[in-house]
Amino acid sequence: MTAAALVPIDDLLARTHVVSLPLNTRFRGVTHREAALIEGDQTVDGVPVWSEFSPFFEYETAEAANWLAAALEYAFAPDLDRFAAGTVPVNATVPAVEAAAVPAVLARYDGCEVVKVKVAERGQRLADDLARLEAVRAAAPDARLRIDANAGWSVAEAARALTAFADAGFEFEYAEQPVGTVTELAALRRELAGRPAAGIRLAADELVRKADDPLAVARSGTVDHLVVKAQPLGGVRRATAIVRESGLTATVSSALDTSVGIVMGAQLAAGLAKAGLPVFAAGLGTVSLFADEVSEPRRPVGGRISLAPVVPDAAALREHAATPDRVAWWHARIRACHAVLAG
Repeated sequence: MTAAALVPIDDLLARTHVVSLPLNTRFRGVTHREAALIEGDQTVDGVPVWSEFSPFFEYETAEAANWLAAALEYAFAPDLDRFAAGTVPVNATVPAVEAAAVPAVLARYDGCEVVKVKVAERGQRLADDLARLEAVRAAAPDARLRIDANAGWSVAEAARALTAFADAGFEFEYAEQPVGTVTELAALRRELAGRPAAGIRLAADELVRKADDPLAVARSGTVDHLVVKAQPLGGVRRATAIVRESGLTATVSSALDTSVGIVMGAQLAAGLAKAGLPVFAAGLGTVSLFADEVSEPRRPVGGRISLAPVVPDAAALREHAATPDRVAWWHARIRACHAVLAG
């Protein structure tokens, strides 16, 4: 039985609430995040389980269907292990803002000991990235750093940037997706050989969550680390299997999820840790990028976030409900993805 077969489509849509939430900072080119929040039929210690379906607009149906599979698994699978309590460590995330804005961004993250910094933003220069990193180092001198280029560099640009960062004395847990393909990652390794930047660990994100074979990049030997997300990989169980089979260290991250989706990711991170798999502080502090939420925001407290279930507030669901045309768009998308899974 497929995940989609667990819930008839009309019942699923009746349980779905489409919301549009404002962001504090433009992220991935948007100022509002739309998401479909689904009231499941499972409970954790008597608390209803909610899940999230929120693939980005540009994702085609076949790719978005993985996100729906994850939402269905978490909301409806009776045999899925779900933690009722506990916490997981998370990192702070600094978008591609001007250096002067960095302290205000970091102030939204309580007690985070790791900071991920976005680099290689379209329309910006290497000097902007260096200034942002310097601002992070000044504001959080003891923090461990990561960078994320979202495959925004060519091989030559990545080599130049990573060399410049190493020359400036920056050390990173890893550099996430500096280039876009396995071939380019191999070329980057060759380009950096013999330089100080050769010691920077490389991580794959897009090459995991957007790949037909998420383990291909691990088998290629071009990366040291995986970044995994519960929604794009089809759910907690599939993402866990990918990390286990990869043999690499991993970070669980969000896809700009609401607090509902953040808890799905936190459950994945907790499960990996319980299984003894080598997992880094999760990239699940991104609710701090939201200006408002439909529940008590699952923001970091002491650098950690709770695993407890998130139940949206009915009044907030109404306040932030998407417009009727957007609701219709999301319902059509869910129907299309449901048909893919059912087929």
